[in-house]
Amino acid sequence: MSGSKSSDALSARPAAAPEMPLEMTIHGLPPLQPGVADARRTRSGRWKMLAVFAVCAAPVVASYFTYYVLRPGQQRSFGELIAAQPALPAATATTLDGVALPLQSLKGQWLLVSVAGGGCGPACENNLYLQRQLREALGREKERLDRVWLVSDGADVPGHLRPALAQATVLRVPEAVLRSWLQPSPGHALQDHLYVVDPQGHWMMRMPANLGKADAGKAKRDLDRLLRASASWDTAGRPGG
Repeated sequence: MSGSKSSDALSARPAAAPEMPLEMTIHGLPPLQPGVADARRTRSGRWKMLAVFAVCAAPVVASYFTYYVLRPGQQRSFGELIAAQPALPAATATTLDGVALPLQSLKGQWLLVSVAGGGCGPACENNLYLQRQLREALGREKERLDRVWLVSDGADVPGHLRPALAQATVLRVPEAVLRSWLQPSPGHALQDHLYVVDPQGHWMMRMPANLGKADAGKAKRDLDRLLRASASWDTAGRPGG
C-alpha cells in the first residue's frame, strides 16, 4: 500500500521543464556623441602624422646613431654635436639683389654656414675662405654640400668678395631670426663659428670658434664622416631642383 502511494505521489509531480540553452542578447551601444567622435578622429590623425614623421626621420637618426654610437672608436668629433638640432626658421630672407626667398628653401643639401655683417672683416673673410677650401677638399662629394653666408645686417658686401662668392649662397637674414636658430658657444659671438646643417634643415654641429687653417683638416674629417654616414639617404642637389 505504501509503495503504491509513493508511486502515485511521484506520478503526480509535474514533469520537469526541459533544459533550454542559455540565450544571450546583445543590446546595441548608444551612438557616440559628435564631440567624442571628433576627439577620436583628432587623436587618430595625430598618431598618423607622428608615424609619417618617424618614417621620414628614421634614416637620418639611424645614420647618426650608426656613426656616432655603434662605431665608438670614431664617435669623437672635432665640431660640437648639437643635441636639440633646431630646425630652419619659417622666415623670409633676401638675396643681395633684394629678392625675397624663404629661408627653408635651403633644405635638401648639407650646409656649411657662416654668419657675419655685410662689411665682413678679417674674421669673416677667414670663415668664407675656409668654407670654400673645406668644400673643395671633399672632392666628388662636394656637390652634396653648399656653402652659405647669412648676412646679419644691411651693410653692403665689399666688391672684392663678390667673385669668390659666385658659387656660394648669400642671403640677408635679420639677426633676431638667426639668434632664434643658431647659438655660439659661451663667451663667443655668432660670427665666430662655422655651423653645419643637415639636408632636413636641422642645425646639428658647431665648429670651434675662430677656426684656423691648422685645424681645417679636423673639420674636414667631420664633414667626411657626416657625408659617409648619410650616403644611404642623401644625394647631391635639392629635390625638384
